[in-house]
Amino acid sequence: MVAIIGIVLLIGIVKKNGIMMVDFALEGEREHGKNATEAIYEACLLRFRPIMMTTMAALLGGLPLALGSGFGSELRRPLGIAMVGGLLLSQVLTLYTTPVIYVFFDNLAHRSAQQSNRAEAADGEVAGPA
Repeated sequence: MVAIIGIVLLIGIVKKNGIMMVDFALEGEREHGKNATEAIYEACLLRFRPIMMTTMAALLGGLPLALGSGFGSELRRPLGIAMVGGLLLSQVLTLYTTPVIYVFFDNLAHRSAQQSNRAEAADGEVAGPA
């Protein structure tokens, strides 16, 4: 039961990190006219330190729980292990997969828009002037 608390904490931190990168990338696209690849690259570079600070604070806070021994440690250890292991794994996955997924969905949106434009153009040609 206590490990579930660690998993909820983990989900919140990972979600925040992903949102922070995507939000910064969208701002770069909208306000600075960058394409998706440039925007997410800059977002990753500029948001890396805040993301790592948040993750390391939570991870280092969970180390005493994971490594501690003594009275009641059998109750706290699953929370610490879930926090430390989950943060290590999810941080690596977040930093690598968020930019890839962002660019993938941007490309998908562009393809979808092109197909709908072609369909509208084809409908206009079929109807034609009367």
